[in-house]
Amino acid sequence: MIGPASLRRVTSTHPRLLDAALAALVGGAGMLPLLFGRWPDGDRASGADAVAAVAAFLLLLARRRAPLPVLALTVLGEVAFTVLASQPSRALKVTVLLVIYTVARTVPRRTALIVTAGTALVLYAVITYAMGSAYTPEAGAVFAWTGMFAAVGGTVRTWRDYVAAVEERALRAEASKEAEARRRVAEERLRIARELHDVIAHHIALITIQAGVAGHFLRDRPDQADVALGHIRDGGRTVLDELGSLLRVLRQSGDESDATQPAEPVPGLARLGGLLESLTAAGLSVRHRQTGRPRPLPTAVDLAAYRVIQEGLTNAHKHGATAEADLLVGYGPDALRIRITNLLHARPSPVPAAAGTGHGLTGMRERAHAVGGSIRAGAEPDGRFRLDVRLPLPKAAPPAGTHTPDGSGTALYPTAAHGRQG
Repeated sequence: MIGPASLRRVTSTHPRLLDAALAALVGGAGMLPLLFGRWPDGDRASGADAVAAVAAFLLLLARRRAPLPVLALTVLGEVAFTVLASQPSRALKVTVLLVIYTVARTVPRRTALIVTAGTALVLYAVITYAMGSAYTPEAGAVFAWTGMFAAVGGTVRTWRDYVAAVEERALRAEASKEAEARRRVAEERLRIARELHDVIAHHIALITIQAGVAGHFLRDRPDQADVALGHIRDGGRTVLDELGSLLRVLRQSGDESDATQPAEPVPGLARLGGLLESLTAAGLSVRHRQTGRPRPLPTAVDLAAYRVIQEGLTNAHKHGATAEADLLVGYGPDALRIRITNLLHARPSPVPAAAGTGHGLTGMRERAHAVGGSIRAGAEPDGRFRLDVRLPLPKAAPPAGTHTPDGSGTALYPTAAHGRQG
């Protein structure tokens, strides 16, 4: 069933369709009395009524394209019909009222007011001529009908102008808001870049120069080399202090409490055991398996791997059908591979679900892409959700037993309590 909203959408998209339907309705109503020979009020129907019905049909088809000329032709047709048939045409009378509505809705208001008043006077004269008296109810009703249709057209015009103005203001406000946001982001980026340049460039240049001096005096004049190394230490300490101050300024307002916390090492796979223990305490059973020989990872890759596992297992705990998940960490010659699977549906799903679009997957995808890796996430046909992450590693592996930057060795995490190690 077609509702008002659907009808309004169709008529706004295809206005000519509405014109054709209205013209067919008026023209058909003008032709119908010819089948019975009389109008409902008893007047005889003639061939002139058929001509008037056809004229009304054609005029209504063109009313939207040229409302003023169509109104003039309709009024002239009504006058001619009245003179020839000694009575007004009902079809043309209805057409005049509909065209008056169109004129009031489309042309300037002053023009519409003048045209409506003139049309009402002409129709009054036509009715007076046909009835032989200026005081008949039909003559007085002409002003009421023309005024009503003109008022409706003017109201529709006002409402549409108001809606258009509101939409335009909303679009301008949205555009200005986006422009302001882009401008502020650009200014903030420029400010950060300027501050980073001021903090780093000068001291790094001094460190480079002093490193060259130390290398020059290292064998022949070690005392001078020691002085140069002292300058390098002082410059590095200054860079770290100033960078720390800058990062504290850039920290969000809700993170002030973090400034009082002691500095902790950057999380990595060396802390995976603690992460798995915390998840086990929260009720998630993780079957952990490891392949390949563990080795120290670049800091960025190590951090990305830890955060991806943390977020992936957290999502498995929140969205899984059971409190169980499988974790595979594989050390390859050129990449670190992470796979997390958990039961998503109680029964197998015939169609694989699309990858999620929440903030969790978005964050993992950004972390993987930031270090040149890739990520694939989605539901399998057996109802299990699978997360595959590949993070690139340097070609040359460090010697065994080398410690990571946070002081941990290559034994990255305990596995006895969480599963078997491959």
